[in-house]
Amino acid sequence: MNYFVTGGTGFIGRFLVARLLERGGTVHVLTREASAHKLEALKQRSPEAAERIVGVVGDLVEPSLGLSDADLSSLRGRIDHFFHVAAIYDLAASAESQWAANVEGTRNAVACAEDLQAQRFHHVSSIAAGGLYEGTFREDMFEEAGSLSHPYLRTKHESEAVVRRECSIPWQVYRPSSVVGHSQSGEIDKIDGPYYSFKLLQKLRKAAPPWFPLIGVDAGSFNVVPVDYVVDAMDHIAHQEGHDGECFHLTNPDHYSVGEIVNIIADAGHAPRFAVRLDTKIFSFVPTGLMETIGKLPPVKRLIAAFFGSMEVPEGAGTFLNWNTRYDNRATEGALKGSGIEVPKLASYAGKLWDYWERNLDPDLFVDRSLRGNVAGKVVVVTGAGTGIGLATARRLGQAGAKVILAGRTLETLEEARGAIEESGGQAWVHSCDVSDMDACDAFIAGVLAEHGRVDILINNAGRSIRRSIELSYDRFHDFERTMQLNYFGAMRLILRLLPGMNERRSGHIVNISSMGVVGPPARFAGYVASKSALEGWTRCAEAEFCDRGIHFTNINMPLVRTPMIGPTKVYEYAPTISPEEAADMVVEAILHKPSRVTSGMGKLFQGWGVVAPKLLATAMNIAYRMFDDSHAAKGIQRPEYVEPTKEQVALAALMKGLHY
Repeated sequence: MNYFVTGGTGFIGRFLVARLLERGGTVHVLTREASAHKLEALKQRSPEAAERIVGVVGDLVEPSLGLSDADLSSLRGRIDHFFHVAAIYDLAASAESQWAANVEGTRNAVACAEDLQAQRFHHVSSIAAGGLYEGTFREDMFEEAGSLSHPYLRTKHESEAVVRRECSIPWQVYRPSSVVGHSQSGEIDKIDGPYYSFKLLQKLRKAAPPWFPLIGVDAGSFNVVPVDYVVDAMDHIAHQEGHDGECFHLTNPDHYSVGEIVNIIADAGHAPRFAVRLDTKIFSFVPTGLMETIGKLPPVKRLIAAFFGSMEVPEGAGTFLNWNTRYDNRATEGALKGSGIEVPKLASYAGKLWDYWERNLDPDLFVDRSLRGNVAGKVVVVTGAGTGIGLATARRLGQAGAKVILAGRTLETLEEARGAIEESGGQAWVHSCDVSDMDACDAFIAGVLAEHGRVDILINNAGRSIRRSIELSYDRFHDFERTMQLNYFGAMRLILRLLPGMNERRSGHIVNISSMGVVGPPARFAGYVASKSALEGWTRCAEAEFCDRGIHFTNINMPLVRTPMIGPTKVYEYAPTISPEEAADMVVEAILHKPSRVTSGMGKLFQGWGVVAPKLLATAMNIAYRMFDDSHAAKGIQRPEYVEPTKEQVALAALMKGLHY
């Protein structure tokens, strides 16, 4: 047997080529000149039969597939089966490219098969050729197709029409449903169809345990089959006699709703299931015209695009959420009777699909998560860089290849920091700046921009903390002014001076070292927490304004860190703290993932507690407040006598991990 295959190096095609080789024949594979490496990869999949894979240079969009006269002459009259598999299966592709490949490409394939005098033409169509048909679409139906509003649906229908109306040699049509990975290995080469739910489920798995019940919306009637079934069925039917002019649905007898498919995949990926699934029919009371009008509004379109983008899903996929067609495949079942070829249950191989996707296709695998890959060559400003969190962060960034700008009040400590960074092979520049002085902030930024031209990342780390109860602050308004001046106004001044350049470049990242106190407000830190809350509130508003311009804002709710700032509070000697290096890890996380917020496990607990029972949270904080007294310094005692903390105080300090008292 001699075969000619278009799309032989593609997903379905390479499995088909392997199956045809098992029959002992020679397989001629259409290959573009620039895709010789794909042909070599195909041969490596079947090394024992590689010599029977023959590349034929051509192009789907060229007349007669662009075959040379020599190739046409040598193959004419020798091809028993011509398999046309090549097509664009990409919802994000343009309508023009889909028409050129799917429709005109099929026309070119038919003309080539006729010129080669092939014995039979096998066209791999799709259930998409039936459009969004309401009801059961049989194998003998074609003109009855439903809505063809999407370019993919339209071009798959028209390409099949080319075969039916223009092909002069015997032909057969195969309509696979949504093809997923191999049922034994899980292998697939792209994310499509049910795979669009994998990323969402992975995120849900990270956010909640598998037993956590979810509520979702159900829709559609979907049909999925593994690639090995499609190829086995097609190979078996193609080599039978008496099927010329027939169409075969390579579909699953089981039709699934969106919710059913997602729950099967969720079980395979150990993600939470959607225990309650609301049928979209509950929204049927809303007039269709009104829904379409709302969907066309620019703000709504942006929200939809943002949602699909976050899930790595093409916007066009939304068209298929209400695909309710069911498929009758009795002709296929008749042709396969006695062969042992049947569709396996999705649940039986869903685990293999998930495993292959997570190991090979998860988009996060292709994102550079190394610190060097994200900061090398970038200009990064770190305020308060002489000690503590700032110093540890600056050293990490310098070692990763960033151009680190060290800002602080004390030149000696900044010079020491620069020396440490340069010793490890990094680059650093020193600028003396009191961030609480607005003129100094302006001069500092002007100098950095004059020297480096831009700032890619700003880390607002410089800060001041005051531990004093409000009862002792009635006449100390300047305490609130001082913390606000540095923690809020100074940081905001730097941001405002850098945002114009970031906005122009459509790139930038603002990282604020905030406090756990913002999510779990502690007593005696009203001034400090107020200033950090102000900065967080401002940057959340800024994020809403600039998120479509490539500028990111991250607030880090830092737990208690062993730095000189906490030295005066003796009870902190007993409280669980993290090191400056561990704090720098949180900054690195912010830089790599660019989330809106980075916080610890305790921080997340306080966030939830504050939403569910804010009064109870305040009561818990009050218990801690009454158990601990103000420091002697807060009371104005110049030479305080050291008082050993009580066992109760030490126990509470350990229990309230990372919280400012």
